[in-house]
Amino acid sequence: MYFSLITPRPGFERTAAHEWWGSAYGEHQWLWRFFPAPSGTKRDFLFRRRDVDGLPRFYVVSRRPPESSIASWQIQSRAYRPKLSADTRLCFELRANPVVSRSHGEGAKRHDVVMDAKKHLLAARGLPNWEAWTPDRTAADGLPDPRPSLYELVHRSCSAWLATRAERHGFALDETALTVAAYQQHGGKRDQLRFSTVDFSGELVVTDTERFANALLGGVGRAKAFGCGLLLVRRTG
Repeated sequence: MYFSLITPRPGFERTAAHEWWGSAYGEHQWLWRFFPAPSGTKRDFLFRRRDVDGLPRFYVVSRRPPESSIASWQIQSRAYRPKLSADTRLCFELRANPVVSRSHGEGAKRHDVVMDAKKHLLAARGLPNWEAWTPDRTAADGLPDPRPSLYELVHRSCSAWLATRAERHGFALDETALTVAAYQQHGGKRDQLRFSTVDFSGELVVTDTERFANALLGGVGRAKAFGCGLLLVRRTG
């Protein structure tokens, strides 16, 4: 496996900005040019975009090293063989697509966890929509029942989503240090909602070295083709 950083080449920033396809859907297709392969080849890389001074930087974990003849972009790449012992404490960053599966008839459908939380809160109160939850609403027992802010709703639902996945991926969260930010819904064709993203950061402790290594190499959650799932880590201190 390889860990790579793909950035605009100094002096070619303007050209690089014009070449980059800036949407979540476009940048997935754009990154394929660094991994030339026959048509139909299965994606074998994860990536995360982070903007610095208005320009994109791409962090990539891949099975083969990226390559490019594009003069305006440069690649820094190294072998990636994470070896971490249990109880290692790490700082982490993760852009994820938090979804939950709900049964519908004979099958199941994935739902954005924030929208799913909204739906359940409204159903519990018999309210038709979010706007109907007025600031002066009281519960059946007469106590105030204020509507949570979007920040509270995002933090609560997304934190719970990540916590339920921590054990299967070989780590434990330090929930006192967890930050949840940048919740965003991404539209597709005809403005239809396709997926959402949220950025996590904080500290974790490795509990299972094999599962955690798999998470570093294979990612966490869904929408990996659109820049989600890559777990970036560094040692604390």
